[in-house]
Amino acid sequence: MTKMTRSQQPGISLFAVGLLGLGVVTLIFGDFALVWQPVAAWIPGRTALAYLTGALELGVGAGLLFESTVKWSVRVLFPGLVLWALLKVPAMVVGWRIEGTWLGMGELTLFLAGGWTLFAQLGEASDESPLAWLAGERGTRLAQMLLGISVIPIGLSHLVYGQVTADYVPAWLPYRIGWAYLTGAGQMASGLGLLFGVWRRVAAWAETWMIALFTLLVWAPTIFAAPQTRLPWTAFFISWSFCAAAWVVAQSVVPQKAAEPGVVRIDAAMSSASRTSSSRT
Repeated sequence: MTKMTRSQQPGISLFAVGLLGLGVVTLIFGDFALVWQPVAAWIPGRTALAYLTGALELGVGAGLLFESTVKWSVRVLFPGLVLWALLKVPAMVVGWRIEGTWLGMGELTLFLAGGWTLFAQLGEASDESPLAWLAGERGTRLAQMLLGISVIPIGLSHLVYGQVTADYVPAWLPYRIGWAYLTGAGQMASGLGLLFGVWRRVAAWAETWMIALFTLLVWAPTIFAAPQTRLPWTAFFISWSFCAAAWVVAQSVVPQKAAEPGVVRIDAAMSSASRTSSSRT
């Protein structure tokens, strides 16, 4: 395993598990991932396309786990997630005034941000490729900004649909509406931090762990409550995949260098003051 691939662990493995889970659920039920994969009912051969999508998710997910196939897997994954996000465009055109529509698009572009990060770092796009601008450090930074843009409408939905969000909060937690508002504000803060470079690493990891908590506290219990029902399994693996995508992006955020000019000046001043104090002593 190369150094670059190792640097993407465990995020890339979490991403693979999410895709594998979605693929299995798709093949079992012979349908797309409900509202998170909005393929219109009138599309010809829709059921066949669903099975093909499930098989593709399994193939790409498995490919992410092996060094020999990871490059081609991310090359397939990235455009696939672009197409997935484009499925939401018709709803955006019709319902652009509805916050829930922006929430749905934000979730899909969050997923895309993770796939973009993997492509930027593992896709090995050559300098001559027309996709070169999507790769490397530039592509990684753009993917981080996309994550920031994506989580703002997701967080806003917690405020606009406060009671609906509160109903998903585990009943054993006190003041459920407060948790809805708090997590919404936290997600918006994370998005703004990623966009404007304010504690970007903290913002990315905060968003990752919030999604992880949603997955474990909200969707995992629904599987135990109704293990033969489609929605809990689909929602769990979708949420898992979103968490994995955020995790991959968070891993790509390089810690700010301690040798920034302002820090150097402060350190130099403190060092000088320390030497002066010592000499006086």
